[in-house]
Amino acid sequence: MEIVILAVVIAVVVLGALGGLVVGSRRKKQLPPLPPATPDITAPPAEPHVGDEAETPRDEPRRTIEEVDLPDGSAPVAVEEPPVVEELPPVEIEVPEPTAGRLVRLRARLSRSQNALGKGLLTLLSREHLDDDTWEEIEDILLTADVGVQPTQELVDGLRERVKVLGTRTPAELRGLLREELLKLIGTDMDRTVRTEPEGRKPGIVMVVGVNGTGKTTTTGKLARVLVADGNTVVLGAADTFRAAAADQLQTWGERVGAHTVRGPEGGDPASVAFDAVKEGKELGSDVVLIDTAGRLHTKTGLMDELGKVKRVVEKHAPLDEVLLVLDATTGQNGLVQARVFAEVVDITGIVLTKLDGTAKGGIVVAVQRELGVPVKLVGLGEGADDLAPFEPEAFVDALIGE
Repeated sequence: MEIVILAVVIAVVVLGALGGLVVGSRRKKQLPPLPPATPDITAPPAEPHVGDEAETPRDEPRRTIEEVDLPDGSAPVAVEEPPVVEELPPVEIEVPEPTAGRLVRLRARLSRSQNALGKGLLTLLSREHLDDDTWEEIEDILLTADVGVQPTQELVDGLRERVKVLGTRTPAELRGLLREELLKLIGTDMDRTVRTEPEGRKPGIVMVVGVNGTGKTTTTGKLARVLVADGNTVVLGAADTFRAAAADQLQTWGERVGAHTVRGPEGGDPASVAFDAVKEGKELGSDVVLIDTAGRLHTKTGLMDELGKVKRVVEKHAPLDEVLLVLDATTGQNGLVQARVFAEVVDITGIVLTKLDGTAKGGIVVAVQRELGVPVKLVGLGEGADDLAPFEPEAFVDALIGE
């Protein structure tokens, strides 16, 4: 019995040893590699990648080329390009039309507007019988032309006496008679020269005054052309600081004839600009300084006082040689009111009548001279640059009554 048990134990031991050997050999054996997977031909091709280690882009401020270091550690030097200078075309200096005989050349333009005055008078004087009614019609024509009450009475009285003495009257005699009486009214012995050549010093100083709307700044620019045409060098003072366009306009007029313009800030002190203009005129050795003042409303006492201040400040350099009052011929009797007020503030020495070609009221020449006791020196007869002419009484009267 014991022998049988022993044999069974030995058999179990032997079987266990054999089983351990088999299991050990299986653990040491390498498994065969798996076959490659068959690709899915229906799948879309994969996107190209930078690499498995590529990072997700980060939002960082971009650096300029000046901020990026080169491999050798030096930074590039920024090279500034030279600024592009735009070349402006040279300003073409104009040669103004000579002033001598300019009014004669413009006479046709003047006669078109004044034709009614001259023809009306000649027609009435040609009547066989000149009764009181006819003389009243003559007076009406003269008054309508703004000759003024007192000058009209003088003219009619002179004509009545001379016609009575003359007796029979041919058209040529009538024309000569009327011409003589008109010239007597206008005056041929007045000095109508624009005074710009004071003795012993330079420059001559001319101040231009007047109300808004009379064409004062334009007249100042045209006067510069008149002076340049007569051989003078000119400095312009833009003392109308209340209108920005006035200084620009005056400078444009000056550039066209080579005149230097002195201007100040918009709304600045007009007297300061006028003072500087005269100072620069002296330094440059110019012949004439023209000062354009603001258009003063004659009803504004404060503004008129300021005009007086401009005059006083300018005279710290030298006396004013000329103060020209610009009047619009189309305003008629209202122009006389303006003239009277300006004469109280500054000593007017001459009158410039503008727009004389656009009115039949040529008699204002007589009236304004009587009002101020100073001569009409220049007349404006159009919009052209050279349509400002020295006033010549003979040419003016000839334009009134025709050939």
